[in-house]
Amino acid sequence: CGNMGGALLRRWQAEGLGPVTVIDPAARALPPGVVALPRPPETGKPDIVVLAVKPQVWASAVLPLAGRLGPMTLVISVMAGISTTDLARLFPGAGIVRAMPNTPAMVGQGMTALFTKDGDLVQGAAEALFQPVGQTLWLTDEAQFDTVTAISGSGPAYVFHFIEALAAAGAANGLDPAMAMRLARQTVIGAAALAAHDGASSAATLRER
Repeated sequence: CGNMGGALLRRWQAEGLGPVTVIDPAARALPPGVVALPRPPETGKPDIVVLAVKPQVWASAVLPLAGRLGPMTLVISVMAGISTTDLARLFPGAGIVRAMPNTPAMVGQGMTALFTKDGDLVQGAAEALFQPVGQTLWLTDEAQFDTVTAISGSGPAYVFHFIEALAAAGAANGLDPAMAMRLARQTVIGAAALAAHDGASSAATLRER
């Protein structure tokens, strides 16, 4: 289920949601107690299918699921660049939701953008699934996903890279590397907590202070 799928799975497990079966021919590093199969089971229809594979292989990866879903199955895609129209062609009649979560979902601090064309019932089911992993935001235009992916989907990597660079600069200026990393990590953690706590002040105001 990959980095993003794994982050969601761990949070859902912590919230007692399930049971969950991972379909992956090379599943690894899964949480304890999660069933992993190389292909979809021969019987039964899932309530929810989460598609968390690389976009370039999505068609071949999900083809075994075509025709296997029930009329009430909810299909949630966390794949970048694959539209709800693409998914509806493969899963006609299913409720389809696109989602762009991020890896802080693993600790319940994620930001997930969501989009569906399939009405309030589908929207409510998806909301219930993603609320335990952090905040949610419903998009009115599917085209907004490109920008959302850049900001919140990829954004955590830039924060982690900033921590790396800050710590490296500290070490380059004579600090013990472990000390520099501790300073860098807590500085970013504290600044983020302050931004969350002081929601009335803009980021510019916090910076100026």
